[in-house]
Amino acid sequence: MTWIRATLVFAIALCLLVVGCGGGGTGTEASAPASGEAIQSNPDNEAVTLTIGSKNFTEQFLLGEIYAQALEAAGYTVETDLNLGSEQIALKALEDGQISGYPEYTSTALTSFFDVDAADIPADAAEAVEQAQTEFEAKGLVAFPPTGFTSANAVGMLASKAEELGVTNVSDLEGQSEDLTLYGSPECRQRVDCLLGLEDGYGLEFGKFVPVDIGLRYEVLDKGQADASIIFTTDAQLATSDEYVTLVDDQEVFPPGNVTFVASQEAVDEAGPDFEETVELVQGGLTEEVMRELNARVDIDREKPDEAAAQYLQEAGYIE
Repeated sequence: MTWIRATLVFAIALCLLVVGCGGGGTGTEASAPASGEAIQSNPDNEAVTLTIGSKNFTEQFLLGEIYAQALEAAGYTVETDLNLGSEQIALKALEDGQISGYPEYTSTALTSFFDVDAADIPADAAEAVEQAQTEFEAKGLVAFPPTGFTSANAVGMLASKAEELGVTNVSDLEGQSEDLTLYGSPECRQRVDCLLGLEDGYGLEFGKFVPVDIGLRYEVLDKGQADASIIFTTDAQLATSDEYVTLVDDQEVFPPGNVTFVASQEAVDEAGPDFEETVELVQGGLTEEVMRELNARVDIDREKPDEAAAQYLQEAGYIE
């Protein structure tokens, strides 16, 4: 635990010293607060009740808790509904007034809600976010400015395998992929941020593609069943082990997955400016590295999401 906390504190401190810090080379900027800037409680907010939702996996639980605890510190009366399910269920809960808002990924929103083909999502994160914000506005919803980090698919390998092949970028697999086995989720064949993108975007042809349950994406690497596996850029394993590497998406084929907090217009109007300002404030320290560390606290150290979120907020100086 100690080493994880130390790394997290260092990453947050470094982020807060740099304006517009971000993760994954997305090119988008996050609102980074001054180091040690604490959330100020506004007694006028107490009369406003906000219900913060999330989808049903670790990173979403963490983000939901971070936003909920921060808004509570800002003086709001906060309730949570942090196990909604898929993005479709979460959006319906928002539109039905069951929740005030929840964190969503740009690429997910564009493809799942607005019928944008994954291949048509802008590679530039700022452009993708702007497109999503426009689409949400048309539905009467408000998408706040995004996180600096992106949580997206990536090609992962054992560091030893990558060194053996001499690869650091996805394009380095050209001329070698024919001899390699790639593992990915069952829907990977149809996704541009998976096998489809590797084939159409990079012109790669793998010797073998094997569908695998998402929970086994590292196990197949460890057992030598896969030469490469589709992983997530914010996976906990990437924070706790140097045995794995992610290949750089140097052709920017995989669409950006920055997080934007989506809220109902009614909640925004009722809550006032502290709502969005607080959300922007506390996500300023969320880099790709920090998100990996937080995921590791829950998935590997078995902390509860609310405890890990509170530690993040305290260590970053947002709450006492």
